[in-house]
Amino acid sequence: MTRIAIAGFQHESNTFSAIPASWEKFERSGVLEGDTIRQRYAQSQSTLAGFLALGPQAPGVQLEPLVFTRLTPMGALTPQARGNIFDRILDALRRGGPWDGVLLALHGAAVAEDCDDPEGELTAAVRALVGPAVPIGVTLDMHANVSQRMIAQADVTTVYQTNPHIDAREQALRCARLLLDCVAGRIHPCAALAQPPLVVNILNQGTDEAPMSVLLARAADHQRRPGVLSVSVIEGYPYADVPDMGMSFLAITDGRPDLAREIADDLAALAWSQRAALNQGGLSIEQALRAALAGPPGPAVLFDVGDNVGGGSPGDGTHLLHAARRLGIGSVLQALRDADAVRACQAAGPGGLVDVMAGGRQDSRHGAPLRLRGHVTALSDGRYQAKGPTHGGFSHYDDGPSASVVTDEGWGLVLSTLSSGTQSLEQFRHLGLEPADYRIIVAKGVHSPRPTVAPIARSMHWVATPGVTTADLSTFEYHHRRRPMYPFEADACLP
Repeated sequence: MTRIAIAGFQHESNTFSAIPASWEKFERSGVLEGDTIRQRYAQSQSTLAGFLALGPQAPGVQLEPLVFTRLTPMGALTPQARGNIFDRILDALRRGGPWDGVLLALHGAAVAEDCDDPEGELTAAVRALVGPAVPIGVTLDMHANVSQRMIAQADVTTVYQTNPHIDAREQALRCARLLLDCVAGRIHPCAALAQPPLVVNILNQGTDEAPMSVLLARAADHQRRPGVLSVSVIEGYPYADVPDMGMSFLAITDGRPDLAREIADDLAALAWSQRAALNQGGLSIEQALRAALAGPPGPAVLFDVGDNVGGGSPGDGTHLLHAARRLGIGSVLQALRDADAVRACQAAGPGGLVDVMAGGRQDSRHGAPLRLRGHVTALSDGRYQAKGPTHGGFSHYDDGPSASVVTDEGWGLVLSTLSSGTQSLEQFRHLGLEPADYRIIVAKGVHSPRPTVAPIARSMHWVATPGVTTADLSTFEYHHRRRPMYPFEADACLP
């Protein structure tokens, strides 16, 4: 019997956020062990589902899920959170060994207060534990800020190649199959990582549009060459102030380091030639609202880029609502984090009238609190299950105790206790609000909401709102990134 361990953690750390990713928050989100991992994720479209899918395809292989946890993006991990996660994963590997292989479900853009590269550190610790002869496979998010250390400590690394991320299961299964080939001695992977001095603006990271689609097409051409095992275009995560922040390209071949280097460098050069197109801006708040009203009938989706929960914002941004009120716009649907407002709704009960200040509490960059007056339409524990495709392939969500309110101006608001991105329209529907009935839907995200909103959207607009995930990267003060780097230094050159 071939025994393969599965473990990992996923967190996208926004170092400009003041909300730390504490151990208590990971515990609240869920630190899963053993068969609980299989029960939660096997039927999803996530990384873990892809790893577990190897089992039915590989008789004689025993997949053993050990430890996994994930947390909504926010600030850096506290030392306690990083230490406890590492200890649990390494202790489980130590107790359960020896292993024939290890699969790690990671994100790639985690940062800890005491470590710039926790995924690289964890992979190195796993390598030291299992030894040089045991293959390690890693699957990363497309927003990873990939380090040379991450790649050097793993035998194979695959990366999501869609944004929104709808291929997490596919890429993880590819990784698992390559790992099994390593265990059997059928392949001998060698990797090359290219890191051009280039940041990609979050607004230009959608993989269905150029220039990202052009880069992915070139990567797919390379993927079909003899001897090539995997080619990855990695967009990077610009809200983490670390040395490896930025775009990167990974090529893995079977015993051909020269070919791997050729492919990675070719993709880096192509991206460099598109650097200006990879850094375009969005609409102002008023422009976006007016464009939404001028468009065809049906819901217009406004992506609140500055309050992108999936990028580490708190989800309590009020800029768009304040502007909608100034312009006299009703029929707006939005989720808004505010635990105090939820408690007021609970006290009023369904049908009760509430008059509260909500939003704008976590960080002044996301707008001032907004007075809301209206009727509570429903209450819930904030747990719901997605239907249809979702970003990252996840299916179960928990926004904490929540309430729906219909305001005097006709807005439909979901008030939540926890930060909640717009990952599924069930976020609104489970509280009785039908998104298709609204003229404007404010989505807390940039690309991640697209799988759920696109089927009902008549138009979509990206809004350059302020916040810790704003599209205007010039508003951030970086201390640890590489220099020079485009677009921060316009005269940066490709080495």
